[in-house]
Amino acid sequence: MKGKIAVEGSLSNIKEALKKDGFEVADLNNNTMQNVDAIVVTGADNNMMNMSNIQSKAQIINAKGLSAEEVKSELKDRLV
Repeated sequence: MKGKIAVEGSLSNIKEALKKDGFEVADLNNNTMQNVDAIVVTGADNNMMNMSNIQSKAQIINAKGLSAEEVKSELKDRLV
């Protein structure tokens, strides 16, 4: 299942790889967080976007140390 994915701005290589693989990709911001199937960030241990009250039903993928292919594989596994 392909879905709509919000990707943190610094992950442009992952953003491009997801687009090429048919995912709908959006920049991660306050407006996109509620309307996506997954969110890809650079580190889940950080306070995402410096906000402490994040509420989203989207899958969170920590891309730290992962290649674009590994992120795509993780998304495909989670978005069944």
